[in-house]
Amino acid sequence: MRVIVGGTFDLLHAGHKALLSCAFEKAGEGGAVYIGLSADSFANRKSHPVHPYAERRAKLIRWIESAGFSASHSYTIEPLYGQYGEALSAEFDALVVSFETYPAGERINEMRKAAGRSPVELVRVPCVTAEDGKAVSTTRIYEGEVTQSGAVLR
Repeated sequence: MRVIVGGTFDLLHAGHKALLSCAFEKAGEGGAVYIGLSADSFANRKSHPVHPYAERRAKLIRWIESAGFSASHSYTIEPLYGQYGEALSAEFDALVVSFETYPAGERINEMRKAAGRSPVELVRVPCVTAEDGKAVSTTRIYEGEVTQSGAVLR
């Protein structure tokens, strides 16, 4: 199965890892995962600083390898220059989304249909919460509220 997932993946945290793990699990052994990683020009729209693309890409590769996914799956990491990236034109079977990106997934399917392409399965990953029951997010990590694993700091 061919699966696509996208994001900025800065400060690779528990929520990111859940999203990526789901993509690899959905692809299945021997499957392919396409990761659209926000290019610096696209990522800099965030309200907090974002590490450079090359650093985020290197951390993603290290995590994928340490999680053991590289042994049983093929994967590609490419720059994402806009909200939709390859999702509108690429041939794939499923799009992995979070609760907050699910509406964008629905728009992608609408746009694919309008362009005469087949819609894809949307796989929604549940929100990963910190010890305080609120979502683990890069913003909360930057603000010193939680760690990347979801431990509460203040």
